[in-house]
Amino acid sequence: MTATPDARPRGTRLPRLARRRQLLGAAQEVFVAQGYHAAAMDEIAERAGVSKPVLYQHFPGKLELYLALLDEHAEALVNTVRDALGSTTDNKLRVQASMQAFYDFVAGEGEAYRLVFESDLRNVAPVRARVERANTQCAEMIAQVIAEDTNAPADEAHLLGMGLVGMAEVSARYWLSQHRAIPKDTAEKIIARLAWRGISGFPRTG
Repeated sequence: MTATPDARPRGTRLPRLARRRQLLGAAQEVFVAQGYHAAAMDEIAERAGVSKPVLYQHFPGKLELYLALLDEHAEALVNTVRDALGSTTDNKLRVQASMQAFYDFVAGEGEAYRLVFESDLRNVAPVRARVERANTQCAEMIAQVIAEDTNAPADEAHLLGMGLVGMAEVSARYWLSQHRAIPKDTAEKIIARLAWRGISGFPRTG
């Protein structure tokens, strides 16, 4: 096989966890560049600088490899939103931090957001379940804050949380698709202002 331009040299023995990290990094590069269907295990192995048998020792198939990456980055998104919500008790700043969390995720190195938000496997059950779980977890965390501060019924708070998640995700992806024509911090503040004007209209308890 002809080596890809970014293929890593073979022959270096790595601890199992380090090797797994290397394989996931190579797989992410290929999946992001080509999508799931066009990506080949041969190319991922070549990119990582390992033989196919080594790749299959860690991941029994292409879908398992993809799901491992999706799990990692979906968890990273959820943790980023959790940290944003916990960073302050000021709700206006919470909204700003939550919007920033999505923009940070979309703007992150390696375009991992494509695996979560733009996967060409969204109709495959285990992929769809993981993406929906990540969105739901983010929405539920936001909904909990809304419910605690407004006494809104759980269903309404969850709808509001999902709406804010959708606003953050779609606007961040659009911002990136426009080649960052608006500075990132400005874009975050614009969307946070819109979100806050809506959510602050709900009466607070206490």
